[in-house]
Amino acid sequence: MSSKQTARSIVYHIPACPFSQRLEILLALKGQSAAVEFRVVDITMPPDPELLEKTRGTTALPVLETPQGGILKESLVILDYLDEIVAGPRVRRLDPYEHAVEAMLIAKEGPFAMAGYGLVMNQDPAVRGKKHDRLLQLYAELSDFLTAYGNETNEDGVFLFGGFGLAEVVFTPLFARFWFLQYYENFDLPDDPRFSRVTRWRDACLAHPATQQIGREEIVKLYYDYALGYGNGALPPGRTVSSFAARPHWRKRPWPPSEKYGQAANDRELGLV
Repeated sequence: MSSKQTARSIVYHIPACPFSQRLEILLALKGQSAAVEFRVVDITMPPDPELLEKTRGTTALPVLETPQGGILKESLVILDYLDEIVAGPRVRRLDPYEHAVEAMLIAKEGPFAMAGYGLVMNQDPAVRGKKHDRLLQLYAELSDFLTAYGNETNEDGVFLFGGFGLAEVVFTPLFARFWFLQYYENFDLPDDPRFSRVTRWRDACLAHPATQQIGREEIVKLYYDYALGYGNGALPPGRTVSSFAARPHWRKRPWPPSEKYGQAANDRELGLV
């Protein structure tokens, strides 16, 4: 741990949240996974008043509390902070131009995330194709960017620059969450030259040893309610337990139905009661 930090910071988080996984990946890359204490927040329960006081009433996670009691929000801000104070090689590019390039790529993650989550949460079959095409368009834009700016002669041949960096930290958790699109929307990238570069990037990111905090089965089971249009622990009609509940453990539950536009499964069918 850096000499700048004499006690561990605390991160309040949802384990399956992509924005929290970013922090875990960064720490793993630095070889400092224990440098931060992660405290789980159960979003299926009423908010903790003490945590609400610390965050001044906001519930978005993750939130980092410094040893001195300072509060930091927004995963990209927390990433930058941890990259600076935690011992180990810097994850962001140190060259000013290369850092600017990775920042341009990272700026694309907001619309990309919104498109993916918008597709899985969509309940109107009539607009399904439009949302599907929008996400493909964004994937194609990522592919174009990687081709234009990526160093194709680096030893890996897949990452933006010479190895797994900050842009990969930001996007990999979204690639992992989009396993729910494969399952609930039968979505995947076409075998088309327009997507070949981003496909290689995505697959290499998901295979990297530092990104193995969560798997496909866990994503599919926990995010079932998202596929019904209900996020952040909200309950679909007729249900009493969120698919995001910590108990029963997701490993003990059956796989949910992949058909999201038909009859929704109940608590018992989902193994929640």
